[in-house]
Amino acid sequence: MGMEATPLARQMDYVFRQMEPELIHAAAGTVTIQIRNDVIGKYGVCHNPIESRDGSIDAASAEPGLKPDQVLAFRKLALDSLNYKRGWTHGEIRFDFSVRKGSWSAGITFESNYNMANIANGMFRLQPKYGAPHALRDAP
Repeated sequence: MGMEATPLARQMDYVFRQMEPELIHAAAGTVTIQIRNDVIGKYGVCHNPIESRDGSIDAASAEPGLKPDQVLAFRKLALDSLNYKRGWTHGEIRFDFSVRKGSWSAGITFESNYNMANIANGMFRLQPKYGAPHALRDAP
């Protein structure tokens, strides 16, 4: 069975299971999931930059990443968020997350994408007026 026959929720669950080792080490960032025809294509984690002071990185002050139970809760949140996706098959879902003093939070952004190239017969193509030269083809 190909991914195109797999429900989006099952695909989302698979994606978060694949990213779990990376999320455990991430204190903050954005999970991006790109969707085309209700099939997940690309996905990944964009980590927030590592902070430094006076030219050195202080690992002791850095927040630890998500804990395994927090990653599980994050995956459940992602699955529940699909209930708010309405009427679009192409787009992107972004989950901004951060760990602060042992707890974590996440924000969800949906972005739908539409392709005008699929509109029938070039509905918006430039049609030159009768007798007027076409800007590129008929230039003297």
